[in-house]
Amino acid sequence: MNDLLIDAETLASWLAKGRDVVVLDARARLQDAEAGRALWQESHVPGAVHADMDRALSAPPSAEGGRHPLPSHEQFAAQLRAWGITSQCDVVVYDDMGGALAAARAWWMLVWAGHPSVHVLDGGWQAWRHGDHPIESVAPEPSPSDWQPTFDDDLIATTEDVARGDAVLLDARPGERFRGEKEPIDPAAGHIPGARSLPAGSLVDQQARFLSPDELAQALPQGDNTISYCGSGISACQIILACAVLGRPLPRLYPGSWSAWSSDPSRPVATGA
Repeated sequence: MNDLLIDAETLASWLAKGRDVVVLDARARLQDAEAGRALWQESHVPGAVHADMDRALSAPPSAEGGRHPLPSHEQFAAQLRAWGITSQCDVVVYDDMGGALAAARAWWMLVWAGHPSVHVLDGGWQAWRHGDHPIESVAPEPSPSDWQPTFDDDLIATTEDVARGDAVLLDARPGERFRGEKEPIDPAAGHIPGARSLPAGSLVDQQARFLSPDELAQALPQGDNTISYCGSGISACQIILACAVLGRPLPRLYPGSWSAWSSDPSRPVATGA
């Protein structure tokens, strides 16, 4: 996890020196499945391939899996090979939401797949543009690899794990959704009983860069049995990424998150703070 977060100048240096690096553009808009790809087609970091949230980083929605289930091992392994990713290269992921929306999800999935050197561009697309680094609109044509990932499913929490009630649950959604004041997407408003509210957006500053280690340490509870969730397993990865930045044990991801939990009306729901 060393140099997990890298700045735009470091990425620019790696690319200029011809370092073996695959860049994933994970920009996405949950309200518009085509918007992320359109942004990538308009302009992106040179050589970046698009990591589409719905096509590459998720399987089709289901009641059990939620709105953004994880793809199967075989599906994601094939996608990683198509992007030209090997176990020897570096991978850098970015979005334009400070990692909270999609870059953290892509990072987590690569960790899940066993990749040893995955980095997140701190500040994302905005930091790249602010530094006046080169951009391009041409779609790259990566050479497929033959990498065979080894997945670590111990990083995943199931609905049964959550229901057991022996883990610290961290809810990465905005506070109003946690409290049940607003629920624009899922079947019920509120949160999983016993969960703590820790909005993913609170872990980055106004420039979409991660808070300092001291600030992250104050925001993140410690514990060896922690599960992170959100609406559909995307922004929850921001909490996991922040723990990795601190060198702490990684919380497990509940991929189905609130969208899966709330799909069953027999499951308990809590509201308020």
